[in-house]
Amino acid sequence: MTHDTAERLASYRRTIDNLDSALLYILAERFRCTEQVGHLKANQAMPAIDHERERRQLDRLSSIANDVGLDQHFVEALMRMIVGAVVERHREIAAGK
Repeated sequence: MTHDTAERLASYRRTIDNLDSALLYILAERFRCTEQVGHLKANQAMPAIDHERERRQLDRLSSIANDVGLDQHFVEALMRMIVGAVVERHREIAAGK
């Protein structure tokens, strides 16, 4: 590997590291917000799952994924994982845990 290639690779990796950090901060903020939703739902005896909301979100995010060149199946799988964690937390909140 040439010195130029090594420098370019290191630069790309620094950018990736920064983006990974940003993703985690954004996810943390998202979970802080959904925590509040969980408390509101528990206080109002609302169900942890809102299938219609989830479907609308998946449709919206699938469209965005298409616009920005991301694989729609990847985005859907990622969001199902995130929403699954949120729903589980909402159930814990409702159960008083």
